[in-house]
Amino acid sequence: MSMNKKEYFSIKFNNDKLIFLDQTKIPFEENYVETNNYERIAEAIEKLEMRGAPLIGIAAAYGLSLAFKNSDHQKVEEIFEKAYQRLHRTRPTAVNLFFALDEIKNVFTKNKNSENLYSILLERAKHLHSEDAEKCRKIGENGLRIFKKKSKILTHCNTGKLATGGDGTAFNVIKMGFENNLVEYVYADETRPLLQGSRLTAFELEHCGIPFSIPTDSMAASLMKHGKVDFVVVGADRIALNGDTANKIGTLSIAILSAHFNIPFYIAAPTTTIDSSLVSGDDIIIEQRGKEEILKINGVKITPEYYETYSPAFDVTPSHLITGIITEDDIYTFPYNFIK
Repeated sequence: MSMNKKEYFSIKFNNDKLIFLDQTKIPFEENYVETNNYERIAEAIEKLEMRGAPLIGIAAAYGLSLAFKNSDHQKVEEIFEKAYQRLHRTRPTAVNLFFALDEIKNVFTKNKNSENLYSILLERAKHLHSEDAEKCRKIGENGLRIFKKKSKILTHCNTGKLATGGDGTAFNVIKMGFENNLVEYVYADETRPLLQGSRLTAFELEHCGIPFSIPTDSMAASLMKHGKVDFVVVGADRIALNGDTANKIGTLSIAILSAHFNIPFYIAAPTTTIDSSLVSGDDIIIEQRGKEEILKINGVKITPEYYETYSPAFDVTPSHLITGIITEDDIYTFPYNFIK
């Protein structure tokens, strides 16, 4: 395994520009994009150049702030509404996006007549960024409590620095566990159809020097049957009041397998991922992606383009299959009636 890789970042704000790593190019190219245009940021979220529930919320907050960098102070409400709606419709499932946009909206409503509107909004976006980094740190620390021994872990999709404003959610549980000599090995599911596990999580595990391998999504049952998984930890894009959790497609299958083989299954997510407006997972809107993501890999056709597909980006795991939800505040267990 290669070591001493150069440091990378997912998102940074510098000189009135948002700089982000184009995740569609990883792992073969680390290409950073600079922009001060909220439309470009919205496109990046839609195209998954930036992805991960906490990260797209942070990016949207910066984007909404940038709409006022060179704005006409006579048309602030028109400018705000146009930018807010554009960013709001990028992706429907991850609640962090809407939380961040509404945080900026609250600040805008109180300060829309200020000559320093851009600076005021930008300060709130920067605070959301640093706040998420701190939540990631606390999630990692709380996650250390789930280790009973030096463990073999299975994870799904990507939950590290590439998905958050800090060192990650589920990934940071793994990272801090490894730093405390509690991680023996990691299985990073490939995560079809966009391969966030084999492209992104593997990239981050390699950077951290954590031993890992990449199974296809259909191999989880075999790993579990042969005693190669001590517990599962994954992230979340939206959590309902009862603990039902939306995460990357394929997560539900892993949770069902974990229950069958009596393997603990954990969610790691900041409290901003909890949507108090939803009673259960039945209320979560699931994003449907285009057929080309299944019919092609990196633009290369792997099956005829006229075939029909089924391509939800997420599925919902019912709360009774979740051993615990690790947040920056605590680890919560079923029944998840802690959220009022």
